[in-house]
Amino acid sequence: MGFKTQIRFLHKWLGLISGLIVFIISITGCIFCFHDEIKDITRKEWRLVEPENKAFLPPSVLERNAKKIAPDFKASMVAYYGKNRSAIVYTFSGEKNQYLYFNPYNGTFLKSENPETDFFIIVEYIHLYLLLPDYIGKHIIGGATIIFILLLISGIIQWWPKKKSDIKRSFTIKWSAKWRRVNYDWHNTSGFYISLIALILAITGLTFTYEWMGDGIYKTFNFGGDKALETKLPSIDTTKFKVNSITAIDRAFAQTMKLKPDSEMLFVMIPQQKGDIVSTGAYPHMLSYDNQSNYYFHPKNGKLIQKQLFEDKSLGLQVVEMNYGIHTGQILDLPGKIIAFIVSLFVAALPITGFVIWYGRNFKKKKT
Repeated sequence: MGFKTQIRFLHKWLGLISGLIVFIISITGCIFCFHDEIKDITRKEWRLVEPENKAFLPPSVLERNAKKIAPDFKASMVAYYGKNRSAIVYTFSGEKNQYLYFNPYNGTFLKSENPETDFFIIVEYIHLYLLLPDYIGKHIIGGATIIFILLLISGIIQWWPKKKSDIKRSFTIKWSAKWRRVNYDWHNTSGFYISLIALILAITGLTFTYEWMGDGIYKTFNFGGDKALETKLPSIDTTKFKVNSITAIDRAFAQTMKLKPDSEMLFVMIPQQKGDIVSTGAYPHMLSYDNQSNYYFHPKNGKLIQKQLFEDKSLGLQVVEMNYGIHTGQILDLPGKIIAFIVSLFVAALPITGFVIWYGRNFKKKKT
């Protein structure tokens, strides 16, 4: 059995094993690509607000308002998404979560959202876990993604033209041929043209499943180093104060706004128990999770104890934190999302066209 024959055998069976999962991952990725744009159109009543020429309300006010709306839930984070967008108080009660939308200028309650019934969050959970328990689903998704990477590599190896005279035929689709030949050409040529971007999407997708992938990216761009050490949170002496202060999160919020006045989006993490620090994040652009700067404050007095500006982070950490933007195409704004959508759609077609090739070769009716 020659090398290419072995590669073809491997490609065939890996494709048959993982095809359905790859299709599901790709289709849900397509749907999720424009979730912000779609929600801004269909849910503008509570996602968008009229911008006002005044400061946002401090997080403690929105936290108290959330407590009135959902008394059995506890706030974990307050996020401000932009001058013309509502603020969201993320709350939880046991394993249940609830997102509460408020006008950031006057505290008016706008909407309560249950992530368990939200269409796009369900799509995201299918994409990440197949709606299975995360400790099971993520490994199925991760395994299928690794197989898909092998499929890309093995597909290019067996597709690669042997002779110069075969190059034109390998890079084009013979549309005038019978549909089985068109399907074959489509599978091969589309797989080649999208292979690089598809590989990037697959690798960045693996970082959501396996921590070692993020560590590997970190070390690759830093030529070594320890991500855990660079991202280690500061610790405080809990014997020097009795309880967390509610004013600490407001002071942390105010200082973050002062330190990063041009930020369009920021969040404040609310300490859940004594000893938990107040952490904030600031982003230069709304609904874009790249280029974040992080600040850490004392939970008693809101004093800044550590900061990590985006420009001071190592290249490896910057790349890791840009992973979501790269994976979704968001890093290039709308053009990037369009590219991610198209490539994901083409990836979804690969298992279908590949299955048609396999079925046609093994089960097509013989002419009598």
